[in-house]
Amino acid sequence: MMRDAAMRRLSLFICMTYRDDLILNLSFSKKGHSMKNTVTKKLLLGAAVLPVLFSGVAMAQEIPEAYAVDSVGEVVRDSSGDCWRTGYWTPAMATYECDPDLLPKPEKKVEAPAPEPTPAPAPAPVYTEPEKISLSADQLFDFDKANLRPEGKQTLDDLVAKLGGVKYDTIVAIGYADRLGSDAYNKKLSMRRAESVKAYLVNEKGIPADRIFIDGKGEANPVTGDTCKGNKKTKALIACLQPDRRVEVEVAGTKETVQ
Repeated sequence: MMRDAAMRRLSLFICMTYRDDLILNLSFSKKGHSMKNTVTKKLLLGAAVLPVLFSGVAMAQEIPEAYAVDSVGEVVRDSSGDCWRTGYWTPAMATYECDPDLLPKPEKKVEAPAPEPTPAPAPAPVYTEPEKISLSADQLFDFDKANLRPEGKQTLDDLVAKLGGVKYDTIVAIGYADRLGSDAYNKKLSMRRAESVKAYLVNEKGIPADRIFIDGKGEANPVTGDTCKGNKKTKALIACLQPDRRVEVEVAGTKETVQ
């Protein structure tokens, strides 16, 4: 069918091409043979062109179609939407349009995962100045003793609770005594009291021992100055010198609070 249509189009083309020459030849045939020769040559040329053109049509017809197409070149589909296969169809002629399942799957582009959002920086810690606390030795120990009293242990518990959140760089505990007694004795007594405070903080409160430093200064650096008169060990003098009997605890380092 396609070949017949092509033949008709070619015949019409040749007729239109040589129409004027044929008319001219009929009108002036008596004037000589030159015009006839020209028309004859053109007719021969047309005759030569026809086989070439028809051979092209034949070659076009020789290429089999895998799928039926309509007059505008679109693939014909059935009511289910499937392409109509011709008798020439083979799996090797499958197309992605009609038989995508018979062809290799196109590789899907793997998109790189989106980068994780950068976490907000942690708020900068705020550090407080080291705290220095003076504890009354009379609250911690019996008079002229170095063993912690129950009330003394409670005092140290309250101290640790007060210093909650502290990063202990160092804790310095310094024992002091009043001026009653010899210098050597008071020196040893104040040192034993500082050792008792350290042992309690390490063993009972879990503070690393290498963070705690102690010293005993005896009757040095009295708080009372020269306000307490006399040297005789009386109740009045003992009571007056009470502020000198103390343990000073200084927490050197950092108490971190996050804003």
